[in-house]
Amino acid sequence: MLKKSILVVFIVLFIDQALKLWIKTNMTLGQEFNMAGNWFIIHFTENNGMAFGLQFAGEYGKLALSLFRILAVGFLSWYIYHLARLKTGFGVIFCFSLILAGAMGNIIDSTLYGVVFSESTYFDVARFLPAEGGYSSFLHGKVVDMFYFPILEGNYPQWLPFLGGDHFIFFRPVFNVADSAITTGVISLLIFQRQFFNTPKEKSDENKEDVQEAVFSDPSDNLPAADK
Repeated sequence: MLKKSILVVFIVLFIDQALKLWIKTNMTLGQEFNMAGNWFIIHFTENNGMAFGLQFAGEYGKLALSLFRILAVGFLSWYIYHLARLKTGFGVIFCFSLILAGAMGNIIDSTLYGVVFSESTYFDVARFLPAEGGYSSFLHGKVVDMFYFPILEGNYPQWLPFLGGDHFIFFRPVFNVADSAITTGVISLLIFQRQFFNTPKEKSDENKEDVQEAVFSDPSDNLPAADK
């Protein structure tokens, strides 16, 4: 089970980092390609913070977020190992492996990209291991995002409080493979939590209830109508 978890983490990390490295070294900041009409766009942007472009303010916020990610990765690694030792179902381990891989993917960006890349600008593509050094220091790199899905676009109804008449785009945030892995893992855990976390004791209790119902039920209930 642990080997399967490592494989999931490796595959997600490989796809995430391969795409980010290509974007970083081949596209200028803000450059985009329409992949499927106007609703699926590869749009290169960077952020200093969390998934989907959310941010903590200031350098201390960035540092705190990077340290939190490292701690989260350490805890998730231990927890997956613990689940594997308990022979937990692969569904649970798979979801936590997705979350772990996503966290690790964004950690690589925030810890190393500032050291090994020159800065991406609206005019210049970033260079790997530039002679003058990276654009930032350790733990202060920016996370590369590229997936943009502006599926719906329009204006809010005039009668809507506070937002009436304002322009909206759905889905506005730009994200990456790591963000997708984290979101998929968390949502799957929420949707399938009863199946995932139904412990052996709970299953045993359910079996006992079934046996008790069978023992104390009226035998005549199982007879055909003509025999009653």
